[in-house]
Amino acid sequence: MITLTPAASKAINRFIKATETPVAGLRIFVSGGGCAGLQYGLRLEQDKSADDLEFDVGTGAKLLVDPMSSSMLEGLTVDFVDSLTQTGFKFNNPNVSGACACGQSFTG
Repeated sequence: MITLTPAASKAINRFIKATETPVAGLRIFVSGGGCAGLQYGLRLEQDKSADDLEFDVGTGAKLLVDPMSSSMLEGLTVDFVDSLTQTGFKFNNPNVSGACACGQSFTG
């Protein structure tokens, strides 16, 4: 299960409402990349895949997760930080065994 903080839910809903095209949800996924080997990705999706896991984030907005990423995201907490020094999504993942110095990529 993925947990969203209230700030993350609010940000996701805000991004979905701001788009001009219909959106099925915000996809969160894990892909290869970064200096530690894996990184998180986010993108607005117009269509939901048949095998996607779907999480309701309130007010009709959905979080979509593909089956390959779901095991690496189990127990993930997503927050949204908006401060003078940082703005964006922050991921707290109990499955991570290591991360790069910049905190943008991880190993599983």
